[in-house]
Amino acid sequence: MKSKKEQAITLIAPGTKVEGDVHFDNQLFVKGEVRGNIIAEKPEAQLVISPEGLVAGEVKAPNVVINGRVEGDVHATQRLELAAGAQVKGDLFYALIEMQLGAQVQGRLVHTEQTVSDVGSVAQLAVEPVGKK
Repeated sequence: MKSKKEQAITLIAPGTKVEGDVHFDNQLFVKGEVRGNIIAEKPEAQLVISPEGLVAGEVKAPNVVINGRVEGDVHATQRLELAAGAQVKGDLFYALIEMQLGAQVQGRLVHTEQTVSDVGSVAQLAVEPVGKK
């Protein structure tokens, strides 16, 4: 019997190609190729695109980590992380963003409004971006 805390993890393995939209609930790891949209169905869902992963389509998920390639817009309602190997051709919509040196974006970065429940604590809302006063 599955416990409430246990989360299903789905892997699209290297060498696997999915054509069509992918809907997921908990965690999705893309190490292969998805040619279609990826849509999270739950507010705690997380998508991870590995260095060898490719998504050609729109992404909609609360938490997104990109270290591979995305050709399409990304909508991260809670947190977006662009690792050093990220290559994105599309607009990024995010509440919170972390970008590492080496990440490449060909598109717009669009900050969206967030609520305290989105980020989990009031302390995170108090942090100002570098250069803003």
